[in-house]
This record gives sequence, structure tokens and C-alpha cells, in this order.
Amino acid sequence: MTDYQKNLGLKESTAIVISRIIGSGIFRTPAPIMALVGCTSLFGLVWVLGGIITIFGAVVYAELTAMIPKSGGPYVFLKEAYGPYIAFLRGWAMFFVSETASIVAVALVFTEFINAIFEIITGSAFGLLPTFLLSLSTIWLLTTINLFGVKLSGKFQVVFGVTKVAAVGGIIGITLTGFSTGNIGHFSEPFWPEEFGWPTVLAVGAALRYSFFAFSGWEGATYMAEEVKDPGKTLPLSLFLGISGIMVLYLGANLGYLYQLDVETIKENKWVATKAVQVVLGASGGILISIAVAINAFGNISTQILCKGRSWHAMARDGLFFDSFKKLHPVYATPNNALIGQGIWATVLLASAVLSTYLQSGPDSNNTYEIVIDFFSATSTIFNLLTFGSIYILRKKFPDKNRHYKAFLYPWSMVIILILYSSFFILTMVTAFIPSLIGIALTATGTVYYMKKVKK
Repeated sequence: MTDYQKNLGLKESTAIVISRIIGSGIFRTPAPIMALVGCTSLFGLVWVLGGIITIFGAVVYAELTAMIPKSGGPYVFLKEAYGPYIAFLRGWAMFFVSETASIVAVALVFTEFINAIFEIITGSAFGLLPTFLLSLSTIWLLTTINLFGVKLSGKFQVVFGVTKVAAVGGIIGITLTGFSTGNIGHFSEPFWPEEFGWPTVLAVGAALRYSFFAFSGWEGATYMAEEVKDPGKTLPLSLFLGISGIMVLYLGANLGYLYQLDVETIKENKWVATKAVQVVLGASGGILISIAVAINAFGNISTQILCKGRSWHAMARDGLFFDSFKKLHPVYATPNNALIGQGIWATVLLASAVLSTYLQSGPDSNNTYEIVIDFFSATSTIFNLLTFGSIYILRKKFPDKNRHYKAFLYPWSMVIILILYSSFFILTMVTAFIPSLIGIALTATGTVYYMKKVKK
């Protein structure tokens, strides 16, 4: 079997966008962002910049998707624009560095909020070994579920998409209406940094890694274009519907956090959503919201596994990746070998991150999540830049190609997104040089494979 089944409509596609975005970021990243910037004005700026960049990125992606409605997402766009080598290298990097690592990051957040429940009940958090085992079990459980067909997985995403919106909405409602515990003074204490200079700029750049991750995933539905009904129209609309809703929810959630928690408390609490609701409703509220966040992260992991397996399959189908990944299951029409391979490498990355955490901070440390994000941010940015730039090349290459959508404010939308991402890349290399270098080095190993196995 070589063809996908077109089972995804606008509802399912939008749910995939929402489920991919709302996974961990809004519940987990406020703490490291605030720890870096240290004041409410820059905290808000980081979130606003993340949203603006997401919008401009979606504008470009929407046209690319309408132009080339094939499964595989950015891999397909890069292949058409730059040829097989760059497309291969992107796929190699995303598999071995960025996108599989993103699955690991969200699995860690799922585990962390289970840990938050454990701490509320027992008074103490569990360490690195239980974190590793629970995260690993979650990855493989959801990989198994996604082996049984996109129709089942699509319905799964609709359920979790609704759950995610309800959870974030609940956080907003509880924190913003908790008048007896809220304090409007938190929004201005402190409002400005004590000094504004190059270190402040670096801090904002470093904080953007976590904001970008919170907004990431909006392109998820493009990985499954061949399984979407009328993708040229459906996918651009699903991108804008999903992102618009997310922007509103994120603004409300961060306002709620700041209303209930002061700057220092946000810095010190990685489980910020749990802490904010706990202030209003007590321990039972903290447990309930931790359950909700864990469920949301669980759904996001499933969406990532579902979408990204299609990218590895698309590469293999074109002769640019492991041959075994190009096979579809004869009954469920799913790329099972690609999904299993993805799970194996996720296991390797998870084990490496946990080991790194142990060596740096000991068995009770809980900064594995930050280690994973620092590892893949620079590499991911390189290929995002190439993808955004591909719209210019493809317009020149296919001037007469029919497309249901054209990028708003082009070419300025493309220029703006390229400038913003280039600035972010430079700041990331300065603030996270070693983990960035490791990610880039792993990417470079793909050249060896390409020359020996693909090019010949």
C-alpha cells in the first residue's frame, strides 16, 4: 500500500494544530523565562515576540502548504526549493536532533506534572530515575496507539484538542477571578530591569527559546497533507484558526499567573500552573490542574508522534532515509517502521538528557526539560530559516502553479520572519553554545550518510 487515506477534515486539522501547540510550553516555560528576564515588562515582551514571529511564520507556511499539499511538511518544501541534499539534511537533523527531542521534552513535562501531584500529596518530589521511567513508558504507549491508523489518532486529537482548550480556559478563569488572592501589584514589581544593556538583550534572546517552544507545533498539520481533505484550502485555514485561538489563550494564562504569583515565585516554581491555581483553590485545586496539564501534555505527545512519523516516511519514500521507513502497514496504512524508529531514538535522547542532568546537578535535579530545549533550538532555527526562504525560490520556480492562498504582505512577511529568526539564531549560539554545537555536529553526520548511501 502506497497511498494514505484522506480522513482528516478542517475539524481534525485544526485540532492537530491546537494539540501540537498546547502541550507543555504555557504550563512549564513561564518559570525559565522569568528566571532569565526578571521583570514583568520583558516577560510580556518575550511572549509577544513569540506570538508575532509565529504569525509571520504561519503566513509563509500557509502559502507553501497551499502550493505543495504533500505529506512531510518542511521536508517537502525544502526538497522542491533546494534539492534532495538540503531536504535530506533537514530530515536527518530533525530526526536526530530537533523533532524527536521535542517529543522527549513534552514527555518530561507530562512526568513533571505527575510529579507535582506526587509532591502535593506526599510533600516530596520523586527523582531522576522515576522521571526517566515514566517519560519512557509514555512515549512508547503513545507510539503503540499511533500504529493503529490515522482515523483513530485523528479522533484522539479532537478529544485532546477540546480538553486542552478547556484546561487553559480553566486556568484563566480560576486565576483571573481569584480576587481574594490576586494582587494587581504583581504586574509592576518589578516592571523594568535594574539595568538595560547587552546582558539584558542576551537574556531576552535566551528566554525566546522557551517562548518559541511554547508556540511551536503550529505547522504540525502540514506533515499530514496527503491525509487531509482538500488540503490547499483546509490546511491554511486550520493554521490561522488554531494559532489565533492559541494567542488569546496564552495571553490570558500569563495574565492569570502574574495576578496570582509575584515575580520571585514564578522564577522558583517550574510547575507554575499548579502553583497559581493552588494559591486560589488550595491543594485540591493544584492536584486537579496538574492532572489537566498532564492530560494536555499526553495529547501533545501523541500528536507529535503522529505527525513526525510521516516526515520520516516521506523521506524514505523519496530514497533519502532508511529504506525500512518507507513501508506502510498493509491494514492501517500507517508508517509503522518510521514510528518505531522514532520511538527508539527518542529513548536514546531521553536517556542522554537524564544522564546529563545527573552529571551536572545530581539525582534530585529537575532541569532536564531545559537541557533538551537548549540542545535543539539552534539546529531547528537553521532549517526554519531555510524553509521560510524557500517561498521566494518556489515562487520563481513555479510562477504559474495554482494556489488557494498567497502569503499576506509578501515579500515583507518573508523578510521580517528571516530577520527575526536570524537574530534569534545568533543569540542562541551566544547563550547556549555547547548544546547548540552538539546539535549542529549531529546534523553534520548526515552528510556522511548522504554521500555513502543516498547520493550513490
